[in-house]
Parts: sequence; structure tokens; C-alpha cells
Amino acid sequence: MTALTQYERLEATGLWRPNPQEQRREVYVSIGKATLTISNFHNQALTHWSLAAIERADPNSMPAIYHPDGDPDETLELSENEAEMIEAIERLRRAVDRARPRPGRLRGVGIAAVVIGMIAAATLWLPGAMMRHTLNVVPDIRRQDIGEALLGRLERVSGRACRSAETQPVLKRLARELGVRRIVILPAGVRDSLHLPGDVVVLNKALVEDYEDPAVAAGYVLAEKTRAEHLDPLKELLQESGVVASFHLLTTGELTQEILDGYSERIVVAPKTPLPQDALLENFAEAKLSTKPYAYAVDVTGETTIGLIEADPLTGKAQTSLMRDRDWVLLQGICGG
Repeated sequence: MTALTQYERLEATGLWRPNPQEQRREVYVSIGKATLTISNFHNQALTHWSLAAIERADPNSMPAIYHPDGDPDETLELSENEAEMIEAIERLRRAVDRARPRPGRLRGVGIAAVVIGMIAAATLWLPGAMMRHTLNVVPDIRRQDIGEALLGRLERVSGRACRSAETQPVLKRLARELGVRRIVILPAGVRDSLHLPGDVVVLNKALVEDYEDPAVAAGYVLAEKTRAEHLDPLKELLQESGVVASFHLLTTGELTQEILDGYSERIVVAPKTPLPQDALLENFAEAKLSTKPYAYAVDVTGETTIGLIEADPLTGKAQTSLMRDRDWVLLQGICGG
């Protein structure tokens, strides 16, 4: 990215607003190799913008107001005192515009070609480095969008997720107790459980319908939580889908329908990655949940899960109820069964 070589790690202050409903807030702005980072004064990143997709809302006016391509509601305002930062951004925008193909070629292809050139010339990233960078800059809200999109692809096969006005609060409380963002029950299509990007745990309805103890379903949730702690679900998606998926997510903030379809078809049949027993036991202990119901649900004989049974963190301790009996009965009927 020769257009900005002299500006690497350039910093400035500005006013950022994520949407029109919120007030502007003062932030730090810095330029890296491929992104413009907006951070608070505690050095915590608030968002990342792709350098190849920054638009200016007020050309030739001051203060300079920028926004991500396609999202004019999120804005960054730089005063004329930040002339060096404004010049750096404008130089990059001119470089991108010069490299963009003229009419007759798809705009997206032009942007992709420019970004490929910048990445190849300026950073010499390998596919693994690109994936790691993508995982670092993708915000939580985008991970949640990807998880919801994957859930939608799963629902094509399984049928719509089971839900009702009475059971949604129960699932929310259970998710909060177990330390995950969301729990979804599917009527079919999933063998037992999955963990999607955005901290979404998917359970097959059999885990609530076929057992009298809610600790079984809770155990599968904790197993998926442990698995996600050791292998980021978004990282697994990018590894399975190849470098094109990382590149597309990095440059557009989205994944194509083909990538989502292919991955959703694979994860329902792919073997699970083995779980580190110590980490799993630690999560059960933190949740004050016995491992035995989960261990016997995985293997009714207990032969392959004997380690979880013998090391049950609640052995000899009083166990608290995971949820009220009424809530469990409601949850068992969530799919109308």
C-alpha cells in the first residue's frame, strides 16, 4: 500500500457516531496496514473500517466527515486541525479510485483487485495471516450476523427453530446462567448440539424432550461453550471455507450465500473436535452443575465418559436446582412435543 507508507500508525482525534440515534463521542483514530481503527481513550477498539472502503460525505468541506462504504449512518468527523490524517485518507481514496476499473467491470471486482494488490504489495500476508487478521477486526455484531445467517441456513433442513412467548424468557435465563449469549432449539437437522459464531448454541429438541433432568441439555451447552473457547466458531468456518472466505469477509464484512450454505451442510455431519476434560470440568464447576447427567447422556454405559463421572465437581456437595419445574416443563414442550 505505497500510497500510505509514510503514514503507517498515524493517529488523530475525531468525533465518532455509530448511528444517528446516539451522540457523537471523542475518539482516537489510527491508520494501520489495512484498517482504520477507532478507539476510546482507554485504548479499546470500538470499530475497524477497511481502508479500501471509506467514503467522504462532504467533499471539499470542513470538518471532513467519513463513513464506511454502504453505511452512511456511522460517521467519523475530523476537524481541520487533523489535516495530516485527512490528507492520508484522501490519498488512499484517490489511489483506490485510480485503480478501480472503469464502466464495464463490476465495482466489487474493482475493489477486490485493489485490495488484493494492497495486501500482496504492502503486507505479503499468507492465507493464515489473513485469517488471523480477519478474526481480529471482525466486530461482535458482525459475528452475530453470521451466526444468525448460518442458523437460517440450518432451518431450511431442520424446520424453523422452536420458540414461544413463554419459553423465550426461560431460554434467556438458562443462557445467562451458563455463560452463552443465546440458546436455540431445533426440531431436527442437528445430531445433538452446535456452536455458531456470535455465541449461539443450537440444541436438538431431543435434549429437552427425552430427558427428565435439565442438566443434560445444560451439559451440552457447557460442552459447546468449552469447544468454542478452544476453537473460535468463526475461525473454524474460515478454515473450512478457505482463503476466499477470509478475503471476502475482510473486504466486504459479509460472507456469500454459497460459503454459508457449504459450511452449514458440513457442520451437521462433521465429527466434533475432542474436548479438553480439565477445561470442561472447570466450566461445569463454575456453573455448579454435575457432570454425571451429561456424561451418561453422551454414553449410557459411562465407559467413554468415566473421567467426567469420577471427577464430577459436585460429588458430595448439595446441588441447586437449575430451573423451576414449571420452566422445565414449558421447555420440554417448546417444539409442541
